[in-house]
Amino acid sequence: MAAAETKPAAKADIAKGQAIGTQVCAACHTSDGTRGAPANPILQGQHADYLAKQLGEFKSGKRDNPIMKGMATPLSDEDMKNVAAFFASKAAPAGAAKTKDLVLLGEKIYRGGIADRSIPACAGCHSPSGAGIPAQYPRLAGQHSDYTELQLKGFRDGVRKNNAVMTGVAAKLNDREIKAVADYIAGLH
Repeated sequence: MAAAETKPAAKADIAKGQAIGTQVCAACHTSDGTRGAPANPILQGQHADYLAKQLGEFKSGKRDNPIMKGMATPLSDEDMKNVAAFFASKAAPAGAAKTKDLVLLGEKIYRGGIADRSIPACAGCHSPSGAGIPAQYPRLAGQHSDYTELQLKGFRDGVRKNNAVMTGVAAKLNDREIKAVADYIAGLH
């Protein structure tokens, strides 16, 4: 087919995404992806491309989570694109750090890394404000510290295997550093 004959990609349907979000996602992530349970990610304001990619990885098994696999498996690529667009269309509320004594350590690691252990700054990929880069790096600002801590430990411990860069970075962090970074991220805005 000639380039002139190819169809442009269909635009996501936010209303269809909202229907899926309120029927399928709401129990764990709330109907609009807001704060919800601290062990689950805040979906509001996350990049649509990143959310759709993660849903596809849950469905394929590249990202291993039995609950999310069960939720993602019945979704078509179009459904994933629609639900991702719905959550991305919402403005995420600001979060807050919980452990004030760790915030300075978390900020130091997030903004500057730990040079003597070859740990890069989180801000290098996720941006100084935590906005991330669509599709490649998720928005982190305001994310639940419990969720972020769990994901970093998952990368470090080989439980979460869908991002080699994060696996390598998290492998160098100890529990206190992970907790500090997660808490700092929760307060980023």
